[in-house]
Amino acid sequence: MGMVFTARRLSGEDLATVLADPDAVGTLFDGGPHELDLDKAWHGLHYLLNGTTYEVRGDAGPAIIGGDPIGPDLGMGPARLLMPDAVRAVAAGLDAVDDATLRARFDPATMSEAEIYPHIWDDGEDEFDNYLLPNFTALRDFYRDAAASGDAVLLAVT
Repeated sequence: MGMVFTARRLSGEDLATVLADPDAVGTLFDGGPHELDLDKAWHGLHYLLNGTTYEVRGDAGPAIIGGDPIGPDLGMGPARLLMPDAVRAVAAGLDAVDDATLRARFDPATMSEAEIYPHIWDDGEDEFDNYLLPNFTALRDFYRDAAASGDAVLLAVT
């Protein structure tokens, strides 16, 4: 199965639940309408947004592995929580990145050398057009909706 990324929008009520009982985090990832599944595209997108393997930089940087750890280990560590103000900043940061900028950052050889998961980048431009770009669009839309609703966001790589 490998390492996959899921994000979940948290309403004010859900956020209060998580803050009161961090162990409830694992029960909130249920595949519902307020979730985003990036499958294994998460690390490639993080790299394109940050220019690093795991560091978080800039407003869009926290979109994948930002936030503060919360709750139990879900497989690859605990979930991470972005509060509503941080979600708005990430949404604005993602809106500032256009498709052409993202494409210009895509360098299959460099990504392979940096061991960016899932190690498929040598396949070339198809990986950008058919895998990374559609997932980036979904990520940007997810954050736009979360920011517009004033939601917090939980992030998990499992």
